[in-house]
Amino acid sequence: MKNKSFIYLLVYVLVVVFLAEMIGFQSITIFGFKFNFLPLVFALLITMFLAIKPLRKGLLAKIYSEENVKFSSNYMIFIMLPLMARYGADVAPKLREIVSLGHVFLLQELGNLGTVVFGLPLALLLGLKREAIGITLGIGREGELAYISEKYTLDSAEGRGVLSQYIFGTIFGALFFSFLPPIFLKLGLSPESLAMASGVGSASMMAASTSALIAELPEQTEMIKAYASASQLLTGILGTFTMVFLAVPLQRFMYKALAKEDKNENK
Repeated sequence: MKNKSFIYLLVYVLVVVFLAEMIGFQSITIFGFKFNFLPLVFALLITMFLAIKPLRKGLLAKIYSEENVKFSSNYMIFIMLPLMARYGADVAPKLREIVSLGHVFLLQELGNLGTVVFGLPLALLLGLKREAIGITLGIGREGELAYISEKYTLDSAEGRGVLSQYIFGTIFGALFFSFLPPIFLKLGLSPESLAMASGVGSASMMAASTSALIAELPEQTEMIKAYASASQLLTGILGTFTMVFLAVPLQRFMYKALAKEDKNENK
């Protein structure tokens, strides 16, 4: 490999993981809500803080080089492959129960339309134009990124929208999903529904959400992992069809109805 700073990246990753594991699981209570901070959250916070431009000097500049950033984003999928294999192992023990609730998992896929129904009007209200199409088609994971890049290219306004959503979700998604489960548990939502809702199509978000749930309900670890894994698998399989055949037509209709643009720009 021609990238000489790659070795610095590998050492940096090991150091960050070690520090995050040393900090370990932490929990604080604010206004009666219990927030669980996992090692994953601390790893994200450390890397985000050290990535601030004024700090990226000397060795950090080599670690956060353009080559390393591109390499990390391009090959992140290989890190996720063992986790994907784990999904199957988690689903198997609860397969009979999951099959009996199959219709619930299928109906949950309609929740993917929420980014269009609620997000698109808000994005337009905030002043976004064609960027809103890329931002609100989904949660900005690989499926939406591939669709937008093929239809509009990533150099378009729609492409800039989906890229910004992808980056924002990568940086803050896991943090966001670490905080939500304790709040919704306090509000009375069932652990089963929250476990199913954890499988949104992002491995890091699912891991953060399920870990937070397990920290709250360790006696239901097996159920939480099984439901979240099954939901994640279905989202990966059916999410593309939901996006293409439901989300895209709905988004086009809503955009034409709500956006204040010349009609020729909406085609």
